[in-house]
Amino acid sequence: MTEELVIVSGKGGTGKTSLTLAFATLAENVLLVDCDVDASDMHLICKPEIISKTDFYSAKKAVIDYSKCTECGKCAQLCRFDAINAAIEIDEVGCEGCAVCAAFCPEKAIVMQDAHTGEWYISKTRFGKLVHAKLGIAEENSGKLVATVKRAARILAKEEDSQLIIADGPPGIGCPVIASISGANLALIVCEPTESSYQDMVRLSELLDHFRIKTAVCINKYDIVPEMTAKISQFSCSNKIAVIGKIPYNGVFNKAQMVQQSVIEFEQSYVTESIRQAWNNIKSLMEDLRNERKTK
Repeated sequence: MTEELVIVSGKGGTGKTSLTLAFATLAENVLLVDCDVDASDMHLICKPEIISKTDFYSAKKAVIDYSKCTECGKCAQLCRFDAINAAIEIDEVGCEGCAVCAAFCPEKAIVMQDAHTGEWYISKTRFGKLVHAKLGIAEENSGKLVATVKRAARILAKEEDSQLIIADGPPGIGCPVIASISGANLALIVCEPTESSYQDMVRLSELLDHFRIKTAVCINKYDIVPEMTAKISQFSCSNKIAVIGKIPYNGVFNKAQMVQQSVIEFEQSYVTESIRQAWNNIKSLMEDLRNERKTK
């Protein structure tokens, strides 16, 4: 049975993707998923070779049938997003798909049509297969594209007989995050020792607890503010959340990114040793969870 590890963070910039790629380097028989479709960036390091591309349709956009339109201007008056100009032309970027114009058009000259909002891909990488996506310009992510990508990953994992799915989740606590953690065996929160990151971690841990997702924490750049690291550790201990690793601050992550490598590929040092230890702790935790499921 394929297991799922989703790596998330309460805020952006904590090092979530860098650690995801480091773990992908250490893992065996793994399938990767980039669920951070709003700011997809795993491909920058993975250098994927695209195998398949699928169009994604989600939102609906208003389309005018000018053979029926009398240019009464009612649609332009009612559009609160100013997506219809005085010439009765629709700005596709400005249209939010609310359908008020279609509902109140006296000539029924406006219809709502499915809009092409992005694409999702299955690719080959040196780490294994990668399922990832790209949103169109100015398109919003409600979580549907994340759900589509995860569903495709599960099907592919079954076909490939992959033992583990590692997903790079989006930051925050919104719909995309909820879609990314759905069905996960373990969620790893990557945080940093700042008050902002701490508060976001607390909110995210509450979300994960609500959905009954087993949670662990990894503190990146733990040595920049020892007091905040202690605060995060204390919160985790009080809420029975395992702290599986503490990664020291080091510029090696940026250097590795510049040559399109994970930090594990780039060099062996005390930093990478701390990441290896964190990965071993994740494997042990997932094994414990596996044994718990067997006894139930």
